[in-house]
Amino acid sequence: MNSLLKRQIAKHLDTGLNNMDVFFSAIDDSYQNFEDQIAMLQRAMKISSDELYEANQKLREEAEDLKDINRNLEAILKSMNLDASKFSNTDSLKSSEFIKQQAVEIIKINKQREELLVNLEKQNQALNEYAHVVSHDLKSPLRNINTLINWFIEDNAAMMTDGNKKSMYDILSNVEKMDMLIKGILIYSSIEKNEFEDRTIDLNILVEEVVSSILLPNHIELKINTTLPKFFGNDFRLKQLFQNLIQNAITYNDKATGTVEIGCDENGDEIQFYIKDNGVGIAEKYQIKIFEVFTKLQNQTPSSGIGLSIVKKIIDLYKGKIWLVSQENIGTTFYFTLPKN
Repeated sequence: MNSLLKRQIAKHLDTGLNNMDVFFSAIDDSYQNFEDQIAMLQRAMKISSDELYEANQKLREEAEDLKDINRNLEAILKSMNLDASKFSNTDSLKSSEFIKQQAVEIIKINKQREELLVNLEKQNQALNEYAHVVSHDLKSPLRNINTLINWFIEDNAAMMTDGNKKSMYDILSNVEKMDMLIKGILIYSSIEKNEFEDRTIDLNILVEEVVSSILLPNHIELKINTTLPKFFGNDFRLKQLFQNLIQNAITYNDKATGTVEIGCDENGDEIQFYIKDNGVGIAEKYQIKIFEVFTKLQNQTPSSGIGLSIVKKIIDLYKGKIWLVSQENIGTTFYFTLPKN
């Protein structure tokens, strides 16, 4: 990448900036290589990660349920290890042997399930490591492109036309989008890791910290309608959960006076939260699709298209639910539940 850019710059600067279209075309071609790598990474993440995660969750639950069954069946097998001469009824003996064989088969199947679970976890770990390696490899050349373009703009500002500058800033915008996508991939692949120990977290304080880290536009008013509860969980996950939903409500708000409201209600054994905005809204046909990885509804808005996928993955980890109610041009309310500690 760097050698290509340097060669093109050296080639065309001698004649001024009159023939910069060729230079921009060369940059566009080189940038396409990174888009191909991102597309490959997207396909791998989308096809594999969700499937592996769901399979892991189901197999974990089944494995826990079957452990008790295994212990009971093993006890039954031991109790059936009797001398055949003690059975006075031949039919009873055949029935006992049949039950014993079936029990052996069930234990065998359960052990295969456990092996499959281990293999799936290994594959999931390998996928996460792959995402980290590829993402790291992509970030370095992106930084170089960003630096090189900024230097070029500064050094040649007097010579550049408005068209030249627009092309350069388009390149920087695409670099920024790719950087956001890479960050999203890294966060998505790190959600299941417990980098921070679980602890009791005051969600009022956590939301305040999240809001202070977000650039809140002057025309957006954020309200917390109720006192939020304390929750025993992972600080990193919970911050990602609220940050993505709040940022989403701010980003997609087109009103002159925008509002974002946060609150919760207790509902049996769970707490139901909501984050409401008066923004652009979401068409009904897209309301399920938006939780898929790498889904973006508005290409003109800087976004990785992975934020709501991160939110859903976190809520699934806590065995909660998420849904939304939305009307176009009126606003959207995201609801999600977390179990009471």
